[in-house]
Amino acid sequence: MRLAIVTSHPIQYQAPLFRELARRIDARVFFAHRASGQDHARAGFGFGFDWDVDLLSGYEHRFLGNVAPEPGLHHFAGCDNPEISEQLQRGAFDALLVTGWHLKCYWQAIWAAKRRGIPVMVRGDSHLATPRGRLKRAGKAVVYPAALRVFDAALYVGEWSRRYWQHYGYPAHRLVFSPHCVDNAWFAARATEEAGARLRAAHGIEPNAKVVLFAGKLVPFKRVTDAALAAGILSGQQRPVTLMIAGSGPSADELTTVAGAAGVRLLHLGFCNQTAMPQAYAAANALVLPSEHETWGLVANESLACGTPIIVSDACGCAADLAADGAAGRIVPVGDISTLAAAMLDLLDHPPAREVIADRIARYSPAAAADGIIEAAGRVTRRSAA
Repeated sequence: MRLAIVTSHPIQYQAPLFRELARRIDARVFFAHRASGQDHARAGFGFGFDWDVDLLSGYEHRFLGNVAPEPGLHHFAGCDNPEISEQLQRGAFDALLVTGWHLKCYWQAIWAAKRRGIPVMVRGDSHLATPRGRLKRAGKAVVYPAALRVFDAALYVGEWSRRYWQHYGYPAHRLVFSPHCVDNAWFAARATEEAGARLRAAHGIEPNAKVVLFAGKLVPFKRVTDAALAAGILSGQQRPVTLMIAGSGPSADELTTVAGAAGVRLLHLGFCNQTAMPQAYAAANALVLPSEHETWGLVANESLACGTPIIVSDACGCAADLAADGAAGRIVPVGDISTLAAAMLDLLDHPPAREVIADRIARYSPAAAADGIIEAAGRVTRRSAA
């Protein structure tokens, strides 16, 4: 099996999956764009930086020439890579996997593959709860049932993703589960009790104190102030909680004000690159993600990989997969502060066993995701040869 993969740029969550695929099949990744600090700033971080983990080793890859007049990830034409046609012709690939369809590069790859009789698969995390205007929804209802049939297989990353494809009438026999994932083993190896204890000690947090972590960009839709208000309710009940923040963004000042008024101890770590995150999860008793919309929320995967349970809003794409049964976490309605406070208290008083958390996150691993991709590739190549 020789698989071509076209994706926008190196992403910290995709690299472990590409390495897993490279261990098992002949795969080559084509990147449409070299992400810059400006791209990260546009994505909501507010400043430029480079990820401090290796995103490129362990798998065969190539950066395609990007001829866009305004290169970038923030608009459809920002990744313009006509070279992909030649690469697919020369590569003798059995199948193509694209990781979306919102950039020009993906359609260039799709049509180049179709011209050469190469089956095309797609893997993404689109779901129906993403905020959309009425006209856009109406347009999709007309166009998508036919347009999505261009894909010979669709790899859904979770329950909401599966419902998305069902909604547009995509054939069930062409759907394959390839779960959203992070490098579970990498996070688990670094989220030791010692690492968590060091972080607590460095900031004067007692070993038995309760800590709730928010990890992510401090932007309005993440509703991080909800976490501060909920922690304030617990403080009023003589159950003080330290709210630890691993992130930066425009909501930082508002968060400080709200936490102060609520009498909540706020520990703001600022932006934490990948290598700093495992100790933050290890130092926390729970992760909270109260967003009003969230395509998935891979910080929840990271947290569970580190053995830390989660509280997510019912608007997070990961909720149905990672927390719906209450085993490894809790789901709360968006904006319901009292329910969020009750969930915090319940999870702090009755934490799930680490074995339960480990069992849940094991189903959302690079190996499981690779299983789905390889299964789908086998299906589409058999159909193509028939």
